[in-house]
Amino acid sequence: MPLGKDKKDMLVHPWDTATDDAEWQRWLAAGHDFGQLVAAGRERIVPAVVPSHFHYDGGDLVLLHLARPNPVWAAIEENPTVLLSVVDDYAYIPTTWRATDPAAVKHGVPTSYYSAVQLTATASIVDDPEGKARILGVQLAALQPEGDFGPVAPGEGPYGRLLSAVRGLELRITAVTAKFKYDDHKSVDFRKGIADRLESRSAERDAGARRQQLRRIRERGDWRPA
Repeated sequence: MPLGKDKKDMLVHPWDTATDDAEWQRWLAAGHDFGQLVAAGRERIVPAVVPSHFHYDGGDLVLLHLARPNPVWAAIEENPTVLLSVVDDYAYIPTTWRATDPAAVKHGVPTSYYSAVQLTATASIVDDPEGKARILGVQLAALQPEGDFGPVAPGEGPYGRLLSAVRGLELRITAVTAKFKYDDHKSVDFRKGIADRLESRSAERDAGARRQQLRRIRERGDWRPA
């Protein structure tokens, strides 16, 4: 699935772009399976936005299910074009870490590091029991690979009678915008210094941000935008 290079939905500087067309796929496959589904409907002032786990199949298909009373269904029925936004591996980088003048470290420009993938897709609602059971089974197997859950099949317990409470969604990806914001326009030494600081600070999401920064250094080296 090619990146949506002409999309203008998210600012992506040249140094924040994906290293190749599959970087976003590898990133999603590495356990980034929770995002926000955005359905704009038609002529709505505010779109419907739903946080949810999802399953990405590695190609152009995303599967998920939502409660039947969810207001997002009306928006999807009005307009099947939706956006799935996934953001993770983020960290705040303070002023002192990015200062260029050692005599004025408090005057550095702070920033945020993060990975962000936006999938534009065409949504198809799945209401038949077999289809919903298939989606639930795929999600359960991915999220709970150790098993320890009952059969997911229409008419079979414990989940068969609960299928009527949900609707399934198949999202066919039509465009992708990916952004990996880790100061790639800075020198390798600068970025490795930030990675060391992230390791020392060890806040809740610092490990993920550090992992992505070091990965980008390995893949891009001392890269500079043209």
